[in-house]
Amino acid sequence: MADNQLAAKLHLIPLTCYINGKTFEMGGVSSVATWPEFRRQGAVKDLLYHALQYMRESGQAISFLHPFSFAFYRKYGWEHTFSEKVYTIPLETLKQDWKTEGSVHRIKDDTALLHDIYTDYAGNFNGPLTRDEKWWEQRVLKAKWHKAAAFNADGEAEGYLLYKVNQGKVIVHEFVYNTLNARKLLMQFIANHDSMADTVEMTVPENDNLPLLVEEPRFEQKIKPYFMARIVDVEAFLKDYPFNNRTSGSVAFRVEDAFLPENNGIYQLAHTGRDSNIVHVQSDVAPDNTVYCPVQQLAAMLMGYKRPTELSDAGLIQGPTAAIEQLETIIPYQQPFFPDFY
Repeated sequence: MADNQLAAKLHLIPLTCYINGKTFEMGGVSSVATWPEFRRQGAVKDLLYHALQYMRESGQAISFLHPFSFAFYRKYGWEHTFSEKVYTIPLETLKQDWKTEGSVHRIKDDTALLHDIYTDYAGNFNGPLTRDEKWWEQRVLKAKWHKAAAFNADGEAEGYLLYKVNQGKVIVHEFVYNTLNARKLLMQFIANHDSMADTVEMTVPENDNLPLLVEEPRFEQKIKPYFMARIVDVEAFLKDYPFNNRTSGSVAFRVEDAFLPENNGIYQLAHTGRDSNIVHVQSDVAPDNTVYCPVQQLAAMLMGYKRPTELSDAGLIQGPTAAIEQLETIIPYQQPFFPDFY
């Protein structure tokens, strides 16, 4: 507020997300805005700092946001963590024998059915929200998408589409499947719209391998930067983070967080696994096995966006080769994906 006027505002949404099969409380930052006459006076900086302190107090050890500028939010500790792949595929490319068992049926707003399929699917990625009924109704299904579910030969639902057909294009909002057969059933269903459309546009995880399943993989495939993530409370996040089990050895992070200096220091990891032993040492004396890591790159690494070796090769983290290799061992391979928006 400035002179009894609203100068700037920020929305903080309490959410929960999956990371390596475990749920984490997450602070969703959205709708950050400043009136033009109050810009460049530090209002948003103050709001972000206040929001981060509130998240720490509320047990939200990680935060996501959709940036208007990646460079702007990097200054405050967020980092590019989620990209999405967008396909634009001629329907002719999908017209093949998919060798499926089962069927696809258009359905109404069966939130329970969609939720069960989504929950199984979301746990395979880092970042998807743990949706509740309100989120389904007010966010996911609000746009009145067409809905189709894939059923196997035993009548069990294993996948679904949220889509619409507009001006000769099938636009797929969500493509969710838990078996290869369900995926193929849904691809065949999309191909069957050839009398209504010429192409399909769909958004998929960055590591999606549909080109391996079609005879002609030369179709448009775009990678688009999407959301950012920030570790709000490094010690709490590391203690909850499900590292791969390792029976011996340890590694340390020396974290630099210019905006939240309470995160600065050395974090010694030992006995990594689902119940990791983390010691936070605010000291300038680092063990030999220490990896020097800005808080931005720590998020990118632990969320699975980039591997430790990739970040080291790019000069974004530094440390002994043995320590980098140890991080490669203890950090799970899990693709980040954020199928929602807020």
